[in-house]
Amino acid sequence: MGTLTAVAPRGTAGASGASASPIMSFVPMLVVVGILYMLIIRPQQQQAKEHRRLVDNLKTGDKVLTQGGIYGTVVSLKGQVVQVKIADNVRVDLNRSAVSQVITETPAGNGVVTSGDRITS
Repeated sequence: MGTLTAVAPRGTAGASGASASPIMSFVPMLVVVGILYMLIIRPQQQQAKEHRRLVDNLKTGDKVLTQGGIYGTVVSLKGQVVQVKIADNVRVDLNRSAVSQVITETPAGNGVVTSGDRITS
């Protein structure tokens, strides 16, 4: 019977594991994790922090927009419950986290500026 002979190209003997450091194999993974952190995780943390600040600074008389799209005026605050007047003789109790924006009128009165400094009409 014949024998099998393995032939390797020159210069590759021992190069697969000896010259590559184990740390160098993790560098691409660390780069991907860094990019994901900068593009996804950090902006979400900043947005959550801004919303938490907005909810903590609510006060009676603030005009708000809820996550359900209802405009109203804050009537009272009791812990995590916010009572919002949405029409004459109509008040609803909401969780503080349901408030998405605090709305202020512009000086000219031609538009609305929200707490996020986005202008809507």
